[in-house]
Amino acid sequence: MTDIADPRLVVPAGHDDHTHVTSTGVSNEKLAMWVFLASECLLFGGLISTFLIYKNRSGDGALHQTPHDLYDLAFTSISSFVLLMSSLTMVLAVSAIQRGDHRALRTWLATTALLGSVFIAGQVYEFKEFLNAGYGFTHSPAWSAFFALTGFHGVHVTLGIIMLLSTIGLSLSGRIGNAQAESVEIVGLYWHFVDVIWVIIFTVVYLIK
Repeated sequence: MTDIADPRLVVPAGHDDHTHVTSTGVSNEKLAMWVFLASECLLFGGLISTFLIYKNRSGDGALHQTPHDLYDLAFTSISSFVLLMSSLTMVLAVSAIQRGDHRALRTWLATTALLGSVFIAGQVYEFKEFLNAGYGFTHSPAWSAFFALTGFHGVHVTLGIIMLLSTIGLSLSGRIGNAQAESVEIVGLYWHFVDVIWVIIFTVVYLIK
């Protein structure tokens, strides 16, 4: 019998025994999120490539304008700025849980969800304006590519808002402790991803003619 513990059984201080660390030093949960985001990069890459191919194919008939002809760049720029600011509030939320401030965590998560909702409201308004002008998803290849790319991103933002609200609910029920701070970080990874993707979409779709 020896008094020296098996080093394989020693749990480092602050380590959450519910988190399974992979050989890379990253938990299974965070690694799974990174793999998921990598696959999403491929998906958005395909959608962006499709838009670049079809963006000038406006179709025939009286309504032959491309999406770029009808953009309200000032409105979309403000909406984009709101979404980018939500990345800052998400960073503040992660910082709050890391120092154990659950009230600040819920405040910043709610702010992030609110900013994301403002962005979605702006996107819905933009879509409505295009539809009122007679340009829908099936109007032409250019419009189909536009609605598919921006709409798909909007769905991702909406899912992110649901994740944020769910995290707030878990915090209120006491199911997110200091040891589960990584779960908030994982939500933050997803949120930062949709923000970075929008920067690329905004540049390719709205700024480059």
